[in-house]
Amino acid sequence: MANSRSAARRRRESGALACMISAEVGAVLATMRRNSRWAGRYEEQLDHSLIYSLKLLRRSIFSWTKKPWNSINPCLYLAPFLDVVRSDETGAPITGTALSAVYKILTSDVFDLRTSHVDEAMHAIVESVTSCRFEVTDPASEEAVLMKILQVLLACIGGDMGAVLGHRDVCNVVNTTFRVVHQAGNKSELLQRVARHTMHELVRAIFGHLSSMDPLAGNNGLLVPWSNVENNVGVEADIDAPDLSIVGVDYLGNGNAELATGLLVKVSEEGKLRNGEEEQRTIEPYGVPCMVEIFHFLCSLLNMVGPYGLGESLGGTDEDVPQFALALINSAIEFGGPSFGKHQRLISLVRDELFRNLMQMGLSSNPIILSMVCSIVLNLYHHLRSYIKLQLEAFFSFIIMRLAQGKFGASYQQQEVAMETLVDFCRQPNFMPEMYANFDCDITCSNTFEELANLLSKSAFPVNCPLSAMHVLALEGLLAIIHSMADRVDSVPGSPLEPPTFLEIQAYVPFWNMRCDDYKEPSSWVEFVRKQKYIKRRLMIGADHFNRDPKKGLEFLQGIHLLPEKLDPQSVASFFRYTTGLDKNLLGDFLGDRDDFCLQVLAEFTRTFDFSSTSLDAALRTFLESFRLPGEAQKIERVMDAFSQRYCEQCVNVFANKDAAFVLAYSVIMLNTDQHKPQVKKKMSEDDFIRNLRAANGGVDFPREMLSELYQSVAKNEIRISYDLGAGIPEMTHSRWLDLIRRSRKTSPYIVCDSRPFLDHDMFAIMSGPTIAAISVVFDHAEDEEVLRGCLDGFLAVAKISASHHLEDILDDLVVSLCKFTTLLNPTASMEEPVLAFGEDSKARMAAVTVFTIANKYGDFIRNGWRNILDCILRLHKLGLLPSRVTSDAADDTDAASESQGKMIAGGLSVPPLVSAGVRRRSSGLMSRFSQLLSLEADEPRSQPSEQQVAAHQRILQTIEACHIDNIFSESKFLQAESLLHLAKALIWAAGRPQKGTSSPEDEDTAVFCLELLIAITLNNRDRILLLWQGVYEHMAGIVQTTVVPCLLVEKAVFGLLRICQRLLPYKENLAEELLRSLQLILKLDARVADAFCERITQEVMQLVRANAGHIKSPMGWRTISSLLSITARHPDASESGFEALYFIMHDGAHLTPANYVLCLDAARAFAETRVGGVERSLKALDLLSESVNSLIKWSQVATGESDENKEDSVRASQELAEMWIRLAQGLRRVCGEQREEVRNCAILSLQRCLTAAESLHLPAMVWIQCFDQVIFVMLDDLLDIALRNSPKEYRGMEGTLHHAMKFLSKIFLQFLDQLALLPNFRALWLAVLSRMEMYMKARLRGKGSDKLQELVPELLRNILLIMHARGVLVQGSTLGGDSLWELTWHHVQTISPALQPDIFPDEKASSTPSPAPVTPAVSQAVDDPAEQQPAEQVE
Repeated sequence: MANSRSAARRRRESGALACMISAEVGAVLATMRRNSRWAGRYEEQLDHSLIYSLKLLRRSIFSWTKKPWNSINPCLYLAPFLDVVRSDETGAPITGTALSAVYKILTSDVFDLRTSHVDEAMHAIVESVTSCRFEVTDPASEEAVLMKILQVLLACIGGDMGAVLGHRDVCNVVNTTFRVVHQAGNKSELLQRVARHTMHELVRAIFGHLSSMDPLAGNNGLLVPWSNVENNVGVEADIDAPDLSIVGVDYLGNGNAELATGLLVKVSEEGKLRNGEEEQRTIEPYGVPCMVEIFHFLCSLLNMVGPYGLGESLGGTDEDVPQFALALINSAIEFGGPSFGKHQRLISLVRDELFRNLMQMGLSSNPIILSMVCSIVLNLYHHLRSYIKLQLEAFFSFIIMRLAQGKFGASYQQQEVAMETLVDFCRQPNFMPEMYANFDCDITCSNTFEELANLLSKSAFPVNCPLSAMHVLALEGLLAIIHSMADRVDSVPGSPLEPPTFLEIQAYVPFWNMRCDDYKEPSSWVEFVRKQKYIKRRLMIGADHFNRDPKKGLEFLQGIHLLPEKLDPQSVASFFRYTTGLDKNLLGDFLGDRDDFCLQVLAEFTRTFDFSSTSLDAALRTFLESFRLPGEAQKIERVMDAFSQRYCEQCVNVFANKDAAFVLAYSVIMLNTDQHKPQVKKKMSEDDFIRNLRAANGGVDFPREMLSELYQSVAKNEIRISYDLGAGIPEMTHSRWLDLIRRSRKTSPYIVCDSRPFLDHDMFAIMSGPTIAAISVVFDHAEDEEVLRGCLDGFLAVAKISASHHLEDILDDLVVSLCKFTTLLNPTASMEEPVLAFGEDSKARMAAVTVFTIANKYGDFIRNGWRNILDCILRLHKLGLLPSRVTSDAADDTDAASESQGKMIAGGLSVPPLVSAGVRRRSSGLMSRFSQLLSLEADEPRSQPSEQQVAAHQRILQTIEACHIDNIFSESKFLQAESLLHLAKALIWAAGRPQKGTSSPEDEDTAVFCLELLIAITLNNRDRILLLWQGVYEHMAGIVQTTVVPCLLVEKAVFGLLRICQRLLPYKENLAEELLRSLQLILKLDARVADAFCERITQEVMQLVRANAGHIKSPMGWRTISSLLSITARHPDASESGFEALYFIMHDGAHLTPANYVLCLDAARAFAETRVGGVERSLKALDLLSESVNSLIKWSQVATGESDENKEDSVRASQELAEMWIRLAQGLRRVCGEQREEVRNCAILSLQRCLTAAESLHLPAMVWIQCFDQVIFVMLDDLLDIALRNSPKEYRGMEGTLHHAMKFLSKIFLQFLDQLALLPNFRALWLAVLSRMEMYMKARLRGKGSDKLQELVPELLRNILLIMHARGVLVQGSTLGGDSLWELTWHHVQTISPALQPDIFPDEKASSTPSPAPVTPAVSQAVDDPAEQQPAEQVE
């Protein structure tokens, strides 16, 4: 059942198709019946063959529905219609109806590729339609038929069944369509448009199949799925078609005149199969050979006119054909695309014939032709650039460069089209990198990239004229290049990129033979092209040297290893051949010289040319364009002889010998002179030229055809001896083109770049300067906002590229240019005017936002440009337009919140806080400027601000907020080191050089602002303080040392320095010494300045000590701190803070160290001696001194514990402790002479405690001698001297002080008697003690005195003698101090108290040895009186 339903469906489909064909038959017959000529034939007994075949088809068509429709040969139901089309008896209406029927059958899927004999049917349709003949009765019907012909032909090619058409069929279709196009020139506009459209569609359909062609197939045919074609065997046809056939549409009207001769189309010869006596042919599907012929035909249409120069134009009709051909060629390339490259014959046509014609037509004054030429080249570049390297170079050099400059007679339209084309090329992302890699880095090519970039830059400059569309167009090209580079930066992760390595040639290598290992692998070709570019640059320098002095030029090239140390002819000849920029006159003279080396170089030079398959005149043109032929006859002869030798070697079948070639070459030179010199009146004829060369070829004549061609070529085209036109751009002559084609076979492969920025560093370094200048000029002249935005985007792209490729100088130049446009650097007299002007100048605001965007985003790579940026910031500061947060520190600054006192306003801006220092700082915040504008004062009424002024200020708010100026400094911690250093230097430079004396308020304000910023970035970069510190310190030192009166600047410097130390000491131990040494600047302040800031300085030092005492470890650092604290001791306002800081250090030894011990002693002594703070502070200072001995004891215990490990260290530590102990004792000794009684007495007790504690220090015994000599005895002497010299009113209580001193002496002597007695100079010490006691015994104090001192001394002496006797120190006959110690002792005792000896030793004489006596209770009490040992803490 399913099979029957399927068969029924197929029968119904066949029946529908039969009905459709029957209807078309009826339509044709009906049209024939309407014609009087054919209507009469229906009355005849026998039908005409055309009518009969149509009726027969109608009768038979329904009988075919019984079998599968695909098995029916389409020729059976197409033949009657095609007979009508071919018949010359039918008129236009009948032919048109038949064509409509054929078109309907083609487009209604009546048959397809699965149908039997489909190729035969398609061939029959093409054959019939291209041979269509009909009688023309009226123009309208004629055009209708022609349009139907075009419709059918397009359906044949454009449909799926077009794949089975043969080469000849396709060529016939194209040829017929083109003839209709050509004939339509005299017809209606509609027919012309339809015909041209059809031709375009045909070309697109044909070349659209190129991608499906198999380049390896033998027949180069379409890849048709023949497996789906049923019974598709070759169609047998009796044809006698020659290889060259004329096909077209014939018209049989108006005298049966046929169309003029059609275009000859060469088609490939189709194979013929012989079967008996009949010729059989297999129709092969069309393929590449067909496309080659069609493309060649299209290219040949461009040759219908001869070459024309710049500014010349074709006539209207003459231009129409090449213009139409250009459009067709463009369509072919668009649809064929890269598939052209798979087929060598097509590529050969593109390289030679197509490009040669494009080069000729590229100079057309018709902008349409020029535009189409440029479009074709753009498509060729996009699809086939790998195959047309030198052709692209020639196109840009000879066409684009010549026209886009607007010189050499080029019209504005030509210039505009050329510039538009160049910009289109620049919009190709990889165009410029490929130009640079393939041409600028090729020694044998021109610097195309550099020339094009310079052209765009120059074209963007409006010179003495307003900005025009041409300038903007050139700018678009530059911006396209820049944006492409910027995009390529993003393609590589880890930006910024590493700069390329420096290249240097270490040894000579023949540069003209250098080749890259792999032109497709970037890792190989990138370094190769960079080296080639380096060599090319050096060659240019060498060429310049050569042009000035050939000998020195060659020596220079030897020095840079581009020529060998020992010159050889080949290397010099290659330098001459492949180096551009050489003076052709000097080159010609060198080559023509008779020197043997020059002759060898000439021979090698000629060997660099390839003259094979080249005519003599073309070879001469190529040869003579490489240098200027010298004027001397002998030199000319030598040069021509070398040329003849080379040409004869490569053209062996032309000349009998070298002399024959020389004669002919010389004759051609003479002919050229004869034909083209205006001085020669009678020109040589062709016969004369041939006659003069009779028997010149080794005794025989040259071929007449060759001589005739030479004569005609030279007569028509002069051999230009000069190497250019004197205008900088040479012509593309025929000889140059032939040389280009020869070189293209040997040139290095075209390098295709990808999206990675391999060469952008070198490229941007070349074009950056002109580009920045061009964008700047356009930005300066432009008023259109879109153009301005484009310029700013370009500036940002330039900044991005410069930063990514480490081109700091370029980024600096960009910043300089942009800062000029902000108008902030323009000097103005008024303050209000520039503020309003800035608010109303959109260009200035845009530039400001851009420059600060660059500073924030690419600040890592700004160097000297920071100066210009700071100039802008300073100007904004002076105008009061900066937010106060600009000078705040980093985000981790804990004081930032408290210091910011300004009220926030719109946009996040705040008023800078006022500084209450020596000089009042003027208000400079943006709100102050705004409030000035809005305020109305009673004594000086102001007018209300206009809406324009309010809007201007609002715009300023938005602009400043968008600039994010504060981020430059708050984010400076992320800047690279070198950029940060330049920023700091720029701040120092902007602040100005400090000068002694007063400066203007404006200069001081600037210096203060810069100093604040300098301090901010210093604090923000604590991890890199070593980088900044030297410059910051020197700047602050300059301020401190040159300021003689209190002012805001020195205040900022001093407290900024202290703040830096406070913040950085915890983090930079290695810099702690430098930081603390910098505080010595405070000690160098002028007295007036120091006095003004002393209290605040002390407070800051106190905070510094509290926060960082543990981080101050070096003696130098503590010396600075102690010096500052010592100075504050005598200042009434600063003393309290200073002592608080000292107390923090010394109390309980919390922060005492061996490094600061002595220094703190000096500072404490200073506080003890000063009267500032009263007696109470002096007593506290003495307590600190006495307590400090505990630290010595602690350190001694540590040293004792380490003594077993390292004895040397232990000894050294003991010595250091002894020195510190002596310094402590000496400090206290000095205070003992204080005028105030309480302080004086407390100092003596503190000294006593200090010396008493020495037992725990384990001091060396000899230290006691030093202690008695430098401390105790000096103190006793000083006190006695004070008591004797001064009145009791000046030094009250001196008698009591002397009592304390004597008791102090007795106690210390007895406490350490055992150690002292062992000293070798004990006798001298003992005698010195007796001497002081004697002095005190005999002292007579001024004023109302008493005898307490005279009573005390004998008692103390008595106690000392008893103890010394008891301990065996003082006995008769003692030898401790010498044999006479006993006698010397009693001798001194007699002078002090004569009754003392009998009292002590009543039973002994001075000369007898006394026995030890017990110490009496009174003596013991005198020695160990607890009142004398009260601790220092109880003394107030």
